[in-house]
Amino acid sequence: MSPSFLLVLVPLLPLIAAIVTVLAGRRLGSRAHVPAVAGIAAAATVAFVLLVITARSSGGGEQPRPVDMVTTLWQWATVSDAYAPPADSPAAVPGTAVGADAHAARPFSIAVALRLDPLTATMLMIITGVGLLVAIYSIGYMHDDPGYPRFFALVAMFVFSMSMLVAASNFLLVYVFWEAVGACSYLLIGFWFQKPEAARAAKKAFLVNRVGDFGLAIGVFLLWLTYGTLDFHDTLSPDGTILPGILGQTRLADVSGYVGGAVGTAICLLLLLAACGKSAQLPLHVWLPDAMEGPTPASALIHAATMVTAGIYLIARSAPLYMACPGALVTVSIVGTTTALVAALIGTVQNDLKRVLAYSTISQLGYMFASLGTGTLLGFTNGRRDRHAAVWWSAKADANHRDNLSDWQSRTCWRRAICRLLQQG
Repeated sequence: MSPSFLLVLVPLLPLIAAIVTVLAGRRLGSRAHVPAVAGIAAAATVAFVLLVITARSSGGGEQPRPVDMVTTLWQWATVSDAYAPPADSPAAVPGTAVGADAHAARPFSIAVALRLDPLTATMLMIITGVGLLVAIYSIGYMHDDPGYPRFFALVAMFVFSMSMLVAASNFLLVYVFWEAVGACSYLLIGFWFQKPEAARAAKKAFLVNRVGDFGLAIGVFLLWLTYGTLDFHDTLSPDGTILPGILGQTRLADVSGYVGGAVGTAICLLLLLAACGKSAQLPLHVWLPDAMEGPTPASALIHAATMVTAGIYLIARSAPLYMACPGALVTVSIVGTTTALVAALIGTVQNDLKRVLAYSTISQLGYMFASLGTGTLLGFTNGRRDRHAAVWWSAKADANHRDNLSDWQSRTCWRRAICRLLQQG
């Protein structure tokens, strides 16, 4: 099977699992977890294969080959002659005119396209791998809950949304699935909506993230007005003109095509605002400690491993934009270091273990932001922190429910096995 087909399978399998769970969950009863676990497990296997393929394709040595495979599923929207870049526009400078003038009007074209590169492959492996472990752990934790099918449908939908977010090759698609991830997190945090505390925590998370999402929406508008496209990759127009994508190889080969100054800095700061919302950085960190009101497996999925790394992914993916704006990079570092310090200090005075771990998560995410702000990939080395945090969330759940589960002894081996898997590497 080709890498393009495998890339489509990663988000498709959890989506199918979520649909099956919604339609047949009640009839499956205590086995309602089977579609979600099977779908996420298959997606994790495919993601691992993609990671190996990407590593081999990039080659070794001091100058690895760039890997940039784009798979277009269908054309979502097209508006002819929507943008005509002026002569001095950076939207036209890096373009290579093959059959027409590079400054000619171009369409507003949104394709549902997926991109495979080392960053995508790594994020897909983290999302599906940790998501699988959390789903397996949830089988025992949620076994007596009346919303058992609903929980696994939400977990599968969450994994689908996160997979599409990191695989999308278009800023508009990123925004769509950015919102989808937020909706799934709202439903998971407020899973026990009968509890007033859980309902309030879900609404708080939803509203705080709206601030960051507004920044992403404005940033997407500015990207279109500045670059004349929202695609990451280069595209070829019908008349033979190469239209450089924002993160495509054509523009990367000529960094003068990236906008600096006030406009470029504004774009970067708006993307940073969005990242601060999803990754719970100052001043938008207040939702994460309260999000513990959801089931502990949901806390492990949201706090420790996947959703909170969406902001990290956005900054890492937009690195070329930030490299053109040193002031924005400095701001990323300042936000990260401040959050790391403040969250760690707040965590030292908390009495509830879940809140301690929530502030620890915020602090560790701050380290990632600080590392990315230096213009390096050091922020990505904190991936081990995700697995260790998931271990802590699972251990907390075990301590809380040791006295509440009548068949504790029969399931302890499963929990210990999951924790050992999380600790590997």
